Amino acid sequence: MRYLPHTGEEIASMLATVSCQSLEDLFASVPADCRMTTDWPLPAAKSEWELNDHFRRLAGAMPLGADAKVLVGAGSYHHHIPETVRSLAGRSEFLTAYTPYQPEMAQGTLQGIFEYQTLTARLLGMDTVNASMYDGASALAEALLMGLRIAKKKRRVAVSLAIHPQYRAVVRAYLQPGGFEVVELAVGEDGRTDLGGLVGLDDIAAVALQSPNFLGVIEDLESAGVVIHGVDALFISCFTEPLAYGLLKNPGRCGADIVCGEGQSFGIAQSFGGPGLGMFGCKQAFTRNLPGRLVGETKDLDGRRGYVLTLATREQHIRREKATSNICSNQGLCAMTAAIYMASLGGTGIRQLARLNYDKTRYLQEALVAAGARSPLAGPVFNEFVVEFPRDFRPAHQRLLAQNIVAGLELGALYPEWTGRYLFCVTETIDKQTMDTIAAEVRA
Repeated sequence: MRYLPHTGEEIASMLATVSCQSLEDLFASVPADCRMTTDWPLPAAKSEWELNDHFRRLAGAMPLGADAKVLVGAGSYHHHIPETVRSLAGRSEFLTAYTPYQPEMAQGTLQGIFEYQTLTARLLGMDTVNASMYDGASALAEALLMGLRIAKKKRRVAVSLAIHPQYRAVVRAYLQPGGFEVVELAVGEDGRTDLGGLVGLDDIAAVALQSPNFLGVIEDLESAGVVIHGVDALFISCFTEPLAYGLLKNPGRCGADIVCGEGQSFGIAQSFGGPGLGMFGCKQAFTRNLPGRLVGETKDLDGRRGYVLTLATREQHIRREKATSNICSNQGLCAMTAAIYMASLGGTGIRQLARLNYDKTRYLQEALVAAGARSPLAGPVFNEFVVEFPRDFRPAHQRLLAQNIVAGLELGALYPEWTGRYLFCVTETIDKQTMDTIAAEVRA
């Protein structure tokens, strides 16, 4: 590939068009003391095979190899990605596409997004799903802003402390500069959110819970919905692991008004922390307050089926002050990949995979308890759980690390009051031998 594909003649022609004699003339407006006058300290060029060797050496310097067994979830999950997903999502029609700025010319992309919306709406139990957000954290912040728009004069929202800490940080970054108050609800002894903190609070526009929450505990969404609606607030349910809804009753059936979260588990590799996929849906009554874009199905003058962008209330389409969101969507590839993943597994496959994750989690949890650990939270869990050990677990953690096993996440940095407790995650990628090895180290 030529990184600078323009010929000298083409460059001269472009310079002439803008009345410049040289490329340096393009930067004449930049003060001389702001320009770099020395050469870039770049290494010598490498051949393709030399470059491959260089990257292999860099990869070999990492503490953990690609075959490491990582029992850390905390919002990013290692799942098997079917080869059908890799193959289809890698097709040039999808891989090179971005947002359909000329929708009439992007019927295939629009149809793919429409299918994503349909599958996600069924998964979450929502009437309307948008064409994706950046990630789960920004989706939650946008959901709370949406709740404030719907409530109009209210200036306060409540979020559970059991929501992912980084999500809560993004929420504060979004809302506090606008003068909105963010109330945090405590976590009970069972790991579920204590909604008693809503008593006596007024002016609450929306309340957000995560289920399964950051601690892996499944919230009682139906009961929570009754309480939240009882204080005249919108019920927002978020998630970091959408696979859970293959086994659990989805938020829509539990009374949630808005559902949002991270869709990385659906066919998107972890890739050192990104990219993510913000899933976002709501009840029909709130559709016109939905951020981002929607793809709708219609018919042309000849009666042929077609797809269009509708209610695209972003700043690119309407006056900025009337936009529901200025966030750029990523439906070009991430949402398409999630749609391919959901279609590949189907409802039965997602349910079976969710059950496998649940069963493996229960196996490790029970094995650790039998080895002397304690489960401090009594609430039901999905594929993550918290444990504490009878003695310092750090030496065992280091021994397991030497065996290419990352055994859980210490919670002290995120929840200081829980220093010494570990959050474990088990997906279908963790085998029985790995779990038995961890239990043996705890027992040793």
